[in-house]
Amino acid sequence: MAAPNDGYGQYPPQEYGQEAPYSDQPPAGYEGQTSPPPQATSHHDGKKKKRGYATQAFEFGSGANAGATVPTPGGITPGYGGPVPGPQPSPGYAGGGAYPTPDFQQGGYGSPAPGQVPYGAPQQPGVPQPGLGGYQAPDPYYQPGVGQPPPGVAGITQGMAGMNMGPGPQPAVQQPGQQARIALNQLYPTDLLNQPFNVSELDLPPPPCILPPNASVTQSPDANCPPKYIRSTLNAVPTTHSLLKKSKLPFALVIQPYAALHDIDDPVPVVQDQVIARCRRCRTYINPYVIFLDQGHRWRCNMCNLTNDVPQAFDWDAAAQKSVNRWDRHELNHAVVEFVAPQEYMVRPPQPLVYLFLFDVSYAAVSTGLLATSARTILDSLNRIPNADRRTRLGFIAVDSSLHYFSVPKDDEENAETSMLVISDLDEPFLPVPHDLLVPLIESRNSIENFLTKLPDMFQNNQSNGSCMGSALRAGHKLISPLGGKIVVLSASLPNLGVGKLDMREDKKLLGTSKESGLLQTANSFYKSFAVECSKNQVSIDMFLFSSQYQDVASLSNLPRYTGGQTWFYPGWNAGRAEDAVKFASEFSDYLSSEIGLEAVLRVRATTGLRMSTFYGNFFNRSSDLCAFPAFPRDQCYVVEVAIDETLQKNYVCLQAGVLYTTCNGERRIRVMTLAIPTTTNLADVYASADQCAITTYFTHKAVERALSSGLDAARDALQSKLIELLQTFKKELGGGSMGGGGLQFPANLRGLPVLFLGLIKHVGLRKSAQIPSDLRSAALCLLSTLPLPLLMQYIYPRLYSLHDMPDNAGVPDPETSQIVLPPPLNLSSERFVSYGLYLIDDGQTQFLWVGRDAVPQLLTDVFGVADRTQLRVGKGSIPELDNDFNERVRAVIQKSRDHLSRGVGSIIVPHLYIVREDGEPSLKLWAQTLLVEDRADQGMSFGQWMGTLREKVS
Repeated sequence: MAAPNDGYGQYPPQEYGQEAPYSDQPPAGYEGQTSPPPQATSHHDGKKKKRGYATQAFEFGSGANAGATVPTPGGITPGYGGPVPGPQPSPGYAGGGAYPTPDFQQGGYGSPAPGQVPYGAPQQPGVPQPGLGGYQAPDPYYQPGVGQPPPGVAGITQGMAGMNMGPGPQPAVQQPGQQARIALNQLYPTDLLNQPFNVSELDLPPPPCILPPNASVTQSPDANCPPKYIRSTLNAVPTTHSLLKKSKLPFALVIQPYAALHDIDDPVPVVQDQVIARCRRCRTYINPYVIFLDQGHRWRCNMCNLTNDVPQAFDWDAAAQKSVNRWDRHELNHAVVEFVAPQEYMVRPPQPLVYLFLFDVSYAAVSTGLLATSARTILDSLNRIPNADRRTRLGFIAVDSSLHYFSVPKDDEENAETSMLVISDLDEPFLPVPHDLLVPLIESRNSIENFLTKLPDMFQNNQSNGSCMGSALRAGHKLISPLGGKIVVLSASLPNLGVGKLDMREDKKLLGTSKESGLLQTANSFYKSFAVECSKNQVSIDMFLFSSQYQDVASLSNLPRYTGGQTWFYPGWNAGRAEDAVKFASEFSDYLSSEIGLEAVLRVRATTGLRMSTFYGNFFNRSSDLCAFPAFPRDQCYVVEVAIDETLQKNYVCLQAGVLYTTCNGERRIRVMTLAIPTTTNLADVYASADQCAITTYFTHKAVERALSSGLDAARDALQSKLIELLQTFKKELGGGSMGGGGLQFPANLRGLPVLFLGLIKHVGLRKSAQIPSDLRSAALCLLSTLPLPLLMQYIYPRLYSLHDMPDNAGVPDPETSQIVLPPPLNLSSERFVSYGLYLIDDGQTQFLWVGRDAVPQLLTDVFGVADRTQLRVGKGSIPELDNDFNERVRAVIQKSRDHLSRGVGSIIVPHLYIVREDGEPSLKLWAQTLLVEDRADQGMSFGQWMGTLREKVS
């Protein structure tokens, strides 16, 4: 039987709109491998091979993507959507959707231009449309006829599309209760039971913020904050608290101030002249949404309406001594800018970058190779630690049952050797020689290198099992609190001596019971109170935890939680396994090189009538609206809930997040991000503009908080109740009561919520199970409450790629962007698997390469270099580099799937790769299967059962 179009007929052989390029650089870690696309000959071979791998694919008719084989008009596969004609998302715009992007209008998104498709809109009545960005447009059943208003509420706003606000330079002020005069996002109800969710929808950009024309003072396309920095759960805000309450939707911002670990990877415009215009009353920074009055001598604040004077130097370049064009200033053209702060923004001179390393040198740390690996990594990374101002300082303390201080001399001191001072008094540890314990990297470079080289040998025969880490933390705090800085803890044991002593409290009998939540709470109040003390003195703590035994992550993670740090957990780590050593060394080195901010505060301001009510993330809430960060990391996000206190009078509101911090190079700066969102009195607009990924992020933070305060059952129940409440509200208020056939109606833009909530309920951090050690759970809860949004979505609903039959352009660089193209992602269900297949499952922290039990010898030879399945080494490993096209493409896909930067996030994580044979090690297979969210597993229900439960509860 002839193969249709040589590629199984499953996908058109074109680009898939998978990647929105963020940079034209090759992805990190893929240097030297971006070979040009293979010549035509190798492509032909590749196709032959692919047909060979998928043995009998046609006879079975059940390839990995069965059901996706009937081409629609135009050769586009239903449910997977080929490329959509029209402009692609502009570079730098988060999300890789492939539906036409609405034109930029005056800094916001304008309403769709004539003939252009609005968000999720159908194009012709009665004709199945090509998928937008990878999913089907709504069925003809819902598609309004052309030229007539759509049925029901979906059409309320349509009649107003394209209406202009008139030629005036400023938008008219909307009266209370007055209908907005521009069409916002159109509401498209879909039936969740008949139009199932497709995973590629999670890559779509959020519904755009459609602002009135001339909302911003310049016509800049960058005048509104891109979603990679701030996403709002609602991109149309109800004008009243009662309408928000009626919607049952949350109003919150997901804020991620940095999109990379290094400025060079995500440059933001910098205002160098230290002229900072701020409102006298509410302290808002001047931005694209202010109004200039009085021939431009004054400006009206877009938050509180106060009129302020424009600073004299605003239109003057002091360096060049000449006047400048105001409309070229960054802060009027860009929603995200950074100001170099003048003297008055500093309480004290900018602090230097200080790293104090606390090495566990107990038997556990020495025998697993932790001490040697961490010392070696710091040694190899000395050139990567930020030190542009030559003020960076390092200090070292070793910890077992005593404290070992190291006095490192300056390089110019004669025959100077590092001396070790041992302190056994754990209750009141004192500092033996305060001045030599924190040394400048520049002046003591050789001494530091000598010390790190010798450190592992000093303790190689240590048999002590004691760890007085609490006392060491106290001593470290005393040492660096005059300056502030980072305490970096590298520990392989439970702190069992001195202050902060912890006990072995893991009890297998409690797992899966109502008493389990006690194990997730801190066992010793020292950790929280000490963390708050550290925060006051600008000391931040990061924990790298490596125990093969119980380590009480629940207690220790309080230290990073309140000091703006992070907890990294490496269960069962051993440097004897190359994969373990390489993963930690790579992550630790990237961690040391990251350009963190110091002594930072974050504050969010908003239009009068709005108030920031609750804050989630790793920091200390210093006052009702000020979050304090002794160090500001670049790989975390924060969630801020917004309350509507009084009726909003304007037709759009503004929110502005500001981070005041010291750079690693000793410069005081302010990063300002301004977001404008239209307001509405119409519930349909609120639902049509809701962002399912931001909503999931908000409820993830709520669920973690609930799990720690009331237990895991309460957290899971709250998630299910919330989803039912949203479905009921939509049905009652907007779904027109019941539908024939008892469907489950929800807006197209929220279609992913049921599966995301199910993924969260079944996540290792929250799922009901008697098999999950509490350390593993606690570490997962730490990640759930800090991961940036794109990585969080993948952690909750992992990526699944079919590799044995991937399209010809997958795994090779896109000719236009040079980025590796990923295969189309599949829904997480074992129904997608065939027994001869090769699949990649990736949740961003761990990758599984699944080899089917009937995989053909040619596939095994090409990918792994073995002729027989039984020779395949399962477990933690890597793919060998073999000289064939398919092996190179598989490695490229695995590498690209790890590429954080192209998604607009910073991260140091390098996931482990596990090779899983379908007929191999049962426990490994079970672990991989727990990531298949839509299957039934452990005590969790399948996606089909979940939807059935929701339908019952809603009707």
